[in-house]
Amino acid sequence: MARKIIIALGVAAITFTATACNTVKGVGRDIESVGQAGDDAI
Repeated sequence: MARKIIIALGVAAITFTATACNTVKGVGRDIESVGQAGDDAI
């Protein structure tokens, strides 16, 4: 249950950060930071 919530939050965060980015490089950094935050939470 908790894993599904974390995954859903991660997907939502990626969606919001991807819409805020103007470059592919920025999207890569945002995805990396969301992944790192997920690893830290686990």
